[in-house]
Amino acid sequence: MPADLAALADACGVAVEYTDAEHRLVRIAPDTVRAVLELLGVDPADPAAALDHLHEARWRRQLPSCVVVSAARPEPIVLHLPVGADVQAELRLEAGTRVRLDPPGDESERRRLDGDPWAARPITLPGGLPLGDHTLHVTAGSRQLRCPVVAVPAVVPGPATLRSRGPHWRAWGWMVQLYALRSVRSWGMGDYGDLAELAGWSGAAGADVLLVNPLHAAAPTLPVANSPYSPVSRRFAAPLYLRPEATPEYTRADAATRAAVDELAARARRDSRPAGLLDRDAVWNAKLAALELLFEVRSVAAGDAPQAGNAGVAGAAGVAEDVDLENFATWCALAERHGPDWRAWPTRFARPDTPAVAAVRVELAERIAFHTWLQRRCDDQLAAAQAAARTAGMAAGIVHDLAVGVDPGGADAWALQDVLAVEATVGAPPDTFNQQGQDWGLPPWRPRALADAGYAPLRQMVAAVLRRGGGLRVDHILGLFRLWWIPKGADAAHGTYVRYDAAAMLGLIALEAAKADALVVGEDLGTVEPSVVTTLDRAGVLGSSVVWFEQDTNGAPLPPARYRPATMASITTHDLPTAAGYLEGEHVRLRARLGLLGRSEQAETDAWRTERDALLGLLRAEGLVADGSTELDAYVLGLHRLLVRSPCQVVLAAPGDALGDRHQPNLPGTTDAYPNWRLPVRDGGGCEVTIERLRDEPAVARLAALLNQVRVGDPPGADGQTSAAGGVREPVVGRVGTHPPAGDQRHP
Repeated sequence: MPADLAALADACGVAVEYTDAEHRLVRIAPDTVRAVLELLGVDPADPAAALDHLHEARWRRQLPSCVVVSAARPEPIVLHLPVGADVQAELRLEAGTRVRLDPPGDESERRRLDGDPWAARPITLPGGLPLGDHTLHVTAGSRQLRCPVVAVPAVVPGPATLRSRGPHWRAWGWMVQLYALRSVRSWGMGDYGDLAELAGWSGAAGADVLLVNPLHAAAPTLPVANSPYSPVSRRFAAPLYLRPEATPEYTRADAATRAAVDELAARARRDSRPAGLLDRDAVWNAKLAALELLFEVRSVAAGDAPQAGNAGVAGAAGVAEDVDLENFATWCALAERHGPDWRAWPTRFARPDTPAVAAVRVELAERIAFHTWLQRRCDDQLAAAQAAARTAGMAAGIVHDLAVGVDPGGADAWALQDVLAVEATVGAPPDTFNQQGQDWGLPPWRPRALADAGYAPLRQMVAAVLRRGGGLRVDHILGLFRLWWIPKGADAAHGTYVRYDAAAMLGLIALEAAKADALVVGEDLGTVEPSVVTTLDRAGVLGSSVVWFEQDTNGAPLPPARYRPATMASITTHDLPTAAGYLEGEHVRLRARLGLLGRSEQAETDAWRTERDALLGLLRAEGLVADGSTELDAYVLGLHRLLVRSPCQVVLAAPGDALGDRHQPNLPGTTDAYPNWRLPVRDGGGCEVTIERLRDEPAVARLAALLNQVRVGDPPGADGQTSAAGGVREPVVGRVGTHPPAGDQRHP
């Protein structure tokens, strides 16, 4: 690697080498570094000249484009001005108060610009700033300079109700794939009405958390994407989950309209589960027709009538009343006409600020108003679900999963293309389990462009998600520190890491969480640098613990006392085997059948048997299962007892684990070979579990009672075990499987 190219890359946060999962140093090819620099807007043809240009541009900017500081102890802000300039500075607080600041400190660096000497001097901010958005104003001779200053908390405070339990509070809850749990009233898949019912039921049982899959918006066209982790927008919600009968328009509709909606609901219930798998297209076809009928019932007096150029944006309770919603609704209307990938649209629609798009806002005003109205109803129904959670006594309530990125052809990528690198995707470098690396097909933030925008797109996204619940789980939170960029046309192995300002981004997430009285969790599974764990702990962001991965350096399972306290812990995740599936070896048979094993089935079996037997031995040694037990449900309950006994602050369980579900929601590395994101929750016999059955199942109530010991602080033992899986095909110790890979597990 040429030294000047390496220096330029370092200044831009682009890695020229990294340490892989096997602790080996891997050097990045110079051409890859150059390609990523170009994606960042830096010309690498003459690295030395480019580096000098970067430094000069920073000096000419005089003040940073945005500064994120700790409210308690803000760092000084560096000002670049001609030597000898008379400087006066004040900080104007969000509330309107003006704070006079001391003159800048001594010079720390000098540089000549246009033949004149300039100096870098620090401006000290007072400690104890109020949280929020302030502005630094600097007068230097004839120059009037401004810099946004965002004061953020040092830590995520967390919900006040949880804090009131003391510094070592603990909580428990359920983790659900909402689409997989339907009721008799939903349209063939779980919906926002079901979410409200689940929240009320969970709270009544003592739960404080209900973690749900991403409910981000998908394209309004067919086919509907199955994966909730590749949305067209993370700022807006999915109308697919709306319950039409719960809208005020259904209540106001005449009998004929309600009858038509009811018939569409019956059709969706009939057609949405071919071969027992969810058909989102059937659901959306029916719901879209019903919602279009109900849209015609909207009240013009309430301000819902479309207006040219504003398309009914105003007046949406809980939805941002600004251009963002209008842009999203416009993208939806254009997607219906030209397809769901803006990169394939006529070039005149390539950006939301073109004259052609302005004209189409008038032409398609009715459809734009329709998609705006859908977002209003999404916010209404999500607010009702969170209200049900709080009414039932849940301290946090609904915790939303935030996907790591968006579809590069989707609404966010269209509207935010100035801050997203749409010619790149993110993924993971090669490791033991994914030897070609992984490409997730999602465009990354451009670090400098995001900072220049004052991090507004990030803040708006986080605030929008938190507005709809009581917490946030950030998928692949390591992406706040660095992301593996893959240039367009390259394979996943030929990428490199790009650094981000993790302190600023975590601080802004903490600020939005403080405003919302919300919980924040980071998915930090896989290979994680110790400094990342330390940073998350200090920021008050809970990490993630999964039983399958909790091992010491020798591969032995960790006893519960050694689990990391500041985590949200579970037995498994949506990308990994269920409790019964792992214990009975369902996943090894599945992966062998699909040709996904990296070694022989026997070798996988032998390795897994060693790990499984060690885990079961730990359960017995800890007194979490009775000696000699061979019942599957006994070991499933024992695994949950292990989590309850651990110091983990939040313990989660999947309802299907109480009933012996053996099918994981998603199998990484597959597309059509496995029905990813289409499986309902099932019991041990393969029968679908509905919300009505979930509420009445003794096995589910038994697991909830066990988990509730997290709050009462009574370490569980193995007494009182009875069958929770509804029958075991054979003793656990007689089945074989394979341990899931512990590297980055992503979502196809």
